Amino acid sequence: MKFSRAAATMLLAAVLAGCGENDPEAGRQRFHLPPEDFKADAETGRRLFQAHCVECHGHRAQGTDRGPPLVDPIYRRSHHADLTIHFAVRDGVREHHWNFGDMPPQPQISPEEAGHIIAYIRGLQRQAGIR
Repeated sequence: MKFSRAAATMLLAAVLAGCGENDPEAGRQRFHLPPEDFKADAETGRRLFQAHCVECHGHRAQGTDRGPPLVDPIYRRSHHADLTIHFAVRDGVREHHWNFGDMPPQPQISPEEAGHIIAYIRGLQRQAGIR
């Protein structure tokens, strides 16, 4: 099943409404999402990726012996939505596709920074023909 950005936004709004969330911005923060008017910038994401992610995920997200490649079809948007990546940054993620061990939470990365990093990764994926 493939969700458009509008469908994902509507789904998030429904989830937040169903949780009795009175402040949509507080809900966005709880879900580790940037503000609604946020505009991701892939170049900023590249710099942030180099500072926070390259040690495990490698140059241009090709992976290392410490972490998986993010430029891989398994991480395409339809299988790992942007929200999933935000959750991985916020909470960490248990090993499930690869044998690198668990990814620890990355509390030093803000929701906005994660959004920029995701834009960078999605750009690399598009360049590699991963849609």
